[in-house]
Amino acid sequence: MIVNMNKRLAGLLTVFVAFCVLAGICQAAEQKVLVYTKFGKGFVHDCVKACADAVVELGRENGFTVDVSDDPVKFTDDNLKQYSVLVFDNTNNEIFDTEEQKAALQKYVRAGGGFVGIHSASGGMRKWPWYWALIGGKFKMHPPSQPLNITIVDRNHPSTSFLGDTWQWQKDECYVHNEMGKNVKVLLSVDISTLKPAKEGQDLVAMAGVKMVPVAWCQNFEGGRQWFTALGHDPKHYSDPTLRKHILGGIQWAMGAK
Repeated sequence: MIVNMNKRLAGLLTVFVAFCVLAGICQAAEQKVLVYTKFGKGFVHDCVKACADAVVELGRENGFTVDVSDDPVKFTDDNLKQYSVLVFDNTNNEIFDTEEQKAALQKYVRAGGGFVGIHSASGGMRKWPWYWALIGGKFKMHPPSQPLNITIVDRNHPSTSFLGDTWQWQKDECYVHNEMGKNVKVLLSVDISTLKPAKEGQDLVAMAGVKMVPVAWCQNFEGGRQWFTALGHDPKHYSDPTLRKHILGGIQWAMGAK
């Protein structure tokens, strides 16, 4: 009788362990990302769809689900709880309709949510200092689009670990930001003195306020993880395997990867 009971207990324990393992696998598979594509009045990038499509494909290839929306009504406490990361895909200008939507974003971040900004996401909500702090900086200007010789400042981050000392990147905009956060960790930078200005005689270093301009960074912000890249102006950029790895690494780090 005791032997049979021990066998039953052992069997139940095996089933319980298997259930826990499967539950863990299911939980990991349930990681979800929201790609937000809202833009207000003003300039609209034509790369928004290409960026969203790239993130959807990255999710399919790497085990996370992706929803895409340009509707700010998605920003409620209950709805945002389902997402591991919010990706602001070239959002620009005013991207929320109500104070409640802005408060939902704040609550999400402060509860440990991940945030990723791509390219013109740093041009959104230009009258909201908290948003600048979340992004890590506020868009100021950029020289004309041109090839970039990017310096790898940190090769230990998932979004840069596969790069060499420099990255010869396609024709793109080198974004310059002000209101840079004190705690941002710069990952990539560009020597702006090597770039051509929009007008002859312009001093880009003086305009930027720095010689080495950060173009990708991350930070721990108010309980959540934030990652940003200024790269990705052209729709064709999002077909580039290196940029895709860069974005994927940013998303995975925002999810909690080391």
